[in-house]
Amino acid sequence: MNLHADFKERIVLNHHALPWQMSPEPGVERKMLDRIGDEVAKATSIVRYAAGAKFASHTHDLGEEILVLDGVFSDETGDYPAGTYLMNPPGSSHAPFSKEGCTLFVKLRHLGSEQTEREIVNTHTAQWLQGLVPGLTVMPLMRQGTGSTLVRWAPQTYFNPHRHHGGEEIFVVDGVFEDEHGRYEAGSWIRSPHMSMHKPFSKEGCTIFVKTGHLL
Repeated sequence: MNLHADFKERIVLNHHALPWQMSPEPGVERKMLDRIGDEVAKATSIVRYAAGAKFASHTHDLGEEILVLDGVFSDETGDYPAGTYLMNPPGSSHAPFSKEGCTLFVKLRHLGSEQTEREIVNTHTAQWLQGLVPGLTVMPLMRQGTGSTLVRWAPQTYFNPHRHHGGEEIFVVDGVFEDEHGRYEAGSWIRSPHMSMHKPFSKEGCTIFVKTGHLL
């Protein structure tokens, strides 16, 4: 299956407008944002676990990133409430489940040899760092290799025009993110190709998950 598989193409979606599709496991549904492959796929998805749903133990040959959007996600290593970021490195395995239900932003099979240790960040307690312009704060998430970052925009924050070497991927966690191309409310996913350019801002304020440099 190929869905938005051309990384030279700019894609803008709001997952709230997409239908839920069943996964192979009862009680686990997903909304596919991009995908290359079938059940073993390089993919970006929104995944929803019903209360009591579980997934069979499996190995992530090329790794996995998860941002817990609501509820509590669990596996044999612990319970991870909304606001938790997890990076499971290539070769890791787990048997995930959710006792009360949860919704996740998930990226599969896009990590490399530089990611070797599992990483977990509680974004409610981790430190925010000052960004490059007033009103912008950043929270580094994945620290091995090409990192993922949480970026918080205060209302009326404007950034400089810039180009994305290796592309950029944004998921709007809350608020409204904007640039000269459009307005992106919570739940929006924007994938911009290598060497694309924009001038982002937020009039209302927002929090976004950002990943750069991985779309070559």
